[in-house]
Amino acid sequence: MSHTILQLMYRLTLASALGAVAVFAQAPSLFPGEQERSAKTLQMSGQVSILRDNYPWALRVGDWVNLRQTIVTGADGFAVFQINDGSTFEVYPNSRLVFRNNGGGWKDLLDLYLGRVKVHIQKFGGQPNPNRVTTPTAVISVRGTIFDVQIEDEDATTLVTVDEGRVEVRHSLLPPSEGKMLNAGEYVRVYKDQPLAQKSFDKGGALKRTMQAATDAYYNIMMRMPRGGNSPTSIPGAGGRPADTEATPPPPPPPPPPPL
Repeated sequence: MSHTILQLMYRLTLASALGAVAVFAQAPSLFPGEQERSAKTLQMSGQVSILRDNYPWALRVGDWVNLRQTIVTGADGFAVFQINDGSTFEVYPNSRLVFRNNGGGWKDLLDLYLGRVKVHIQKFGGQPNPNRVTTPTAVISVRGTIFDVQIEDEDATTLVTVDEGRVEVRHSLLPPSEGKMLNAGEYVRVYKDQPLAQKSFDKGGALKRTMQAATDAYYNIMMRMPRGGNSPTSIPGAGGRPADTEATPPPPPPPPPPPL
């Protein structure tokens, strides 16, 4: 092989490598310094905490969640977090998860052990943005998409639904096998002691509507918006008032003044 051809091959290889680095470098970093590897609390309501030495510390809007920290929500807890590339994840009531348990690798995002999360992965430079979410029974690999992950029972049965884009789901306990590729509108359940179930299509969007209804409900709570004409229940700690236990009718208007 001539020297000219070798030089040409070298230049093409180098250009490809530099191009890949450039694409990765285009990922926008919203957070400076150490916070670049953290998640910022954008919105929240109810009981949302992180564990420090196995003791819960309440989060507030604007607080940071660092690598390997555990996020816990109570029965009324809901929060939205954002990472440095603009991707977000929503955490629903009665959930427990670890943020980037592997020490900040760019592929691992969450380890979910209880409850439900909804993830919005941003693309950068028009290219896929690989991330991974794990549960005790499933490994969910994504490349720029919107999807839900929910643990449904004590056996860690995992329901994965896709709103947009594609995800690959694999079993994390049974011997390695070919994963299931899910497209928008598809879902799959991963059972602890069974091979991957056949993926299904959400006919009529019933499952998506159910998930979206739960999402909307918590957004409305945070925004103090009434639903169905009823006044919203106050959130514990809001304005120093406890939560209302039942609806209280407003007082009657004062009587009109007597005629002059």
